[in-house]
Amino acid sequence: MSPVRIIYTLSFFFTLFVVQESAVSLIHFPISGFSLYLAIAISLIAFEDHNGALVTGFLAGMVLDLSPSSNAPFGQWALILTSIAFLFAINRDSIADVTASPVTFVIVVAGGVTLALVSYLGFGALLGEQNGSLGHDATVLGGNLLWTIIFTPMFLPTLGRAHEYSLTARER
Repeated sequence: MSPVRIIYTLSFFFTLFVVQESAVSLIHFPISGFSLYLAIAISLIAFEDHNGALVTGFLAGMVLDLSPSSNAPFGQWALILTSIAFLFAINRDSIADVTASPVTFVIVVAGGVTLALVSYLGFGALLGEQNGSLGHDATVLGGNLLWTIIFTPMFLPTLGRAHEYSLTARER
């Protein structure tokens, strides 16, 4: 990933973070909330190549660590999203086929978001954080999975075109 793309990606994630914290997180969805930030971050990770996925995951995690509503130690989201990006990167051959089919791509993104939230709960438990009851956590995970499946097809075509536009001639 070129230094210019890193700057664009970082500024995009900061803008997305502000939208998530100031607008999306204030909407009261039935069942549970929706993380637009995680859905777009996982989508961008799936679009990237090996190195780009790792850099994108790390940058997305570092920006998400700035959330004032998070009680987690700084770097926890960076670790989680970089780990998920690593999983996407080592399975790149099978995921490349997934990006061609919108339905399976939405399922992979929803699974990635759910994996990120489950990892957050797991690392939080290891670090001694109070996560809430198992029933509440399952409701939050299920609700987020549902809303991710519903909303991801709405921004997926635009995100794919924006990603293609951001690539340099060498990266295409």
